Amino acid sequence: MSGEERIDYLVVGAGPAGIQAGYFLERAGRDYLVVEEGAAPGTFFTRFPRHRTLISINKVHTGWDDPELRLRTDWNSLLSDERGPLFTAVTPRYFPSADDMVGYLADFAATHRLRIRYNTRIAHISRPAHLHGDFLAQAADGTALRAKRLIVATGVTRPHIPPIDGVELAEPYGEVSVDPAEFTGKRVLIIGRGNSAFETADNLVETASVIHMVGPGSLRLAWQTHFVGHLRAVNNNFLDTYQLKSQNALLDGEVVSIRRSDEDGRYRVAVKFVRVAEVVKEIDYDRVILATGFRFDASLFAEECRPELTIKDRFPAQTDAWESPNVPDLYFAGTITQVRDFKKSTSGFIHGFRYGVRALHRILARRYHGEAWPHTELPATPEAVADAVLTRVNRTSALWQLFGFLGDAILVGAGSVGHYEEVPVDHLHRSLADGEFGPVDRYLTVTLEYGADHDKVNPFDISVNRLSQQDTGGLDSRYLHPVVRLWQDGKELADHHITENLENEWDSEEVHRTPLVRFLATHLFPAGRPAPDPAAPAATPEPS
Repeated sequence: MSGEERIDYLVVGAGPAGIQAGYFLERAGRDYLVVEEGAAPGTFFTRFPRHRTLISINKVHTGWDDPELRLRTDWNSLLSDERGPLFTAVTPRYFPSADDMVGYLADFAATHRLRIRYNTRIAHISRPAHLHGDFLAQAADGTALRAKRLIVATGVTRPHIPPIDGVELAEPYGEVSVDPAEFTGKRVLIIGRGNSAFETADNLVETASVIHMVGPGSLRLAWQTHFVGHLRAVNNNFLDTYQLKSQNALLDGEVVSIRRSDEDGRYRVAVKFVRVAEVVKEIDYDRVILATGFRFDASLFAEECRPELTIKDRFPAQTDAWESPNVPDLYFAGTITQVRDFKKSTSGFIHGFRYGVRALHRILARRYHGEAWPHTELPATPEAVADAVLTRVNRTSALWQLFGFLGDAILVGAGSVGHYEEVPVDHLHRSLADGEFGPVDRYLTVTLEYGADHDKVNPFDISVNRLSQQDTGGLDSRYLHPVVRLWQDGKELADHHITENLENEWDSEEVHRTPLVRFLATHLFPAGRPAPDPAAPAATPEPS
């Protein structure tokens, strides 16, 4: 096709993930382009959340000078080697305005001179045979972009519509009025029980006469599950109005149908209640709001390169390298990568996926450019490895945010002990099995994790949280704490839980370092097993 513009990497979407990907591609000197439908970065945040308050925290005053530590409580800043611009310089508000995010993303993109083409809506993506594996992205204005690799960072852009008879009568969260005065004296039903539903309910508490919220399953609270996508305390005022009998209610069940009442023009909604043997009851409302979330839009892909979907077809399926399992060279970044730690860690949010994007960049650098994963060499002693592990867990923000998902790896080969930072754990296991890190005898993973069944225990119940700060075993730790595991050929041989600490400072010789050194001496460098020979050639990672 004549008039094609050829590039190596095409990033679709200039939200936080697309800009973060653009930063790493720019810094590495890659041939890339970011395209954005809107006139500026972060178009999503010009509309959502509807009530304009983010629930991603922005803690400015931390008492820390270390910029790495400060990212633990800065959930909005993007990563850069220059350590800026930072979102914390934009506003001191703990829960900032969405408008602040729009301005910040524009500032970040301009500061780092990212190659972004605005007002460019990609209307169709194909992979014609005559392009020999390249993608062809056609924009609505007729522009044709030919790319070797595609990084989709569009987020979830289409409403998720549940299969309810008459669901078209409900007002979608993205369109319903946010003016509480329009709901004065009205009976309102909100379908959905996520943060968008509670945010909507909280906005209407002062004006609506009755608010009911309905959804299946038990309500999940973020302070208990430690998953920030579950109901946040900043949005749960509605629960008080329910439990303290203020005419509002949380209905445990499913909406069967919505229809107009012939008598008074209200909506008659049939609800099947879970707690009362699935009895169906019809209830009248003046307004019905649909707040059931969003899903990925795969419609712009041609059949030959349409990615498989997963989780009720709401997200694109992904390998351990964030690649489509059925479309090679098609990668994903941002909130749509949450399928890999769904409702467990933080890949669906900026403070999580910013590190995922950095790991993706390292994967691409190894696969397509022959660059080894950044690492340092350590002396082959339990003391040196223990000190490296404790130094990392005491200041890392990446392992802190993507807990249980992203880890450091200590690889023991014939002639070296290598420390590799921020490798997705499942990607590490698969890569080692394929020999991508060279010959490795045994290896450690270092992660930060909550205790077993932490989401089933009330964290404020002291009867189940009795761990002493001097306990060196760590196995009963409910709170976030470091876990070191020893592996060989993908099989776990031993593990060590470093005891939790109130201020997350794992620096006690007696409680933290000595038990870790003992574990490493026993399992990683046992007596009678030869240590790596420094004179032997070190393993050279091979690009896959």
